[in-house]
Formats: sequence, structure tokens, C-alpha cells
Amino acid sequence: MKKSLLLIPLIIISCKKEANISETPNMDSAVVTEMPDASAKADSAELRKKDSIINNAPVTKEVLRKGVMRSEKEGQIIRTADASQLPFTLGEEFTKDGQELVLKLTHYDKTTIKAKISTNEKDFNIRFNQIKLPNGDYDGPFSREIIYETKGKGEVWLIIGKSNMASGNTIGSFNVSVE
Repeated sequence: MKKSLLLIPLIIISCKKEANISETPNMDSAVVTEMPDASAKADSAELRKKDSIINNAPVTKEVLRKGVMRSEKEGQIIRTADASQLPFTLGEEFTKDGQELVLKLTHYDKTTIKAKISTNEKDFNIRFNQIKLPNGDYDGPFSREIIYETKGKGEVWLIIGKSNMASGNTIGSFNVSVE
């Protein structure tokens, strides 16, 4: 009886050791071979998700193929496009409070800029906060539509964000149409 009591823990320990030894190589090789595939799938799924949210305007995908760049830094989304691509519509989304979009139009040579923000979000607090002209001057604030006479040729910025003089939701998706 005493011998059988001593054998039971030894059998259990030896079974556990064998299972760990045989599973470890399989787990390591599975991790090595499956991790890149899983992360690639997650990355592509995340990109598709971002694509559908950020670029939800029908014309946006065509504009992106022509070279609209996008970067995000400290709550500020920067989109850069060549003004020769006008007119176009960009889809964008604010995912955090206090975000702003800076749409930089390079090589702008028209006398007037016309832009409009549209959204399906209810009670969305968003507007054109400022415009930066080619000579470096700023003007604003504006509403969701802007028609502005630009003086000179160069880079024009449209800065979009929340209105501090209004209430409402500051998170959601929207489109910016520029002519």
C-alpha cells in the first residue's frame, strides 16, 4: 500500500514532464509559423477596417491612388494632396476628443477655395476652424462650409476641428469635399 502511494505521485510527475517535453517543440514551432500569418491577417483586417472608415467617400479611393498622403501625430491628422487633383472628397474619422484635421493643398493656384464638411453623425460638433493662406496668414473660424478668396499661389491649409463655442459630439466620421 505504501509503495503504491509513492508510485502515484511519481507517475503523475513523469506524465506531466513527458507532456511538457513533447508539447513544447510543437508549441514553439506553431508559434513561429503561425504568428506571422496571424499578425499579417490582423494587419490586413485592420487596414481594411481603417480603409472603410477613413476613406468612406466614394471618390476618396481614386484620390488616394493619385497621392493623398496621411499621417497622424498627437491627435492631429494631416492629409496632404496636390491641388491639381481638385475637386475631390475625402472621408475621415475623429476617434478621440480634441482631434483636428489639417488638409494641406499643395500647388494651389486658384483665386477661390470652396469646401464643405458633411456627416451623418447626429449632433456632431465640427467646423472649419482656420484657413492658412499661401502668404502664411490665417483666418477663421468658419462654419461647415467655406468659400474663401485666396491671394497668391502656394500651399493652402484647411484646419478642421471642434467648435469651442458649441456643444455636441466630437467623435465620428465625416467627409470633406473641396473644389
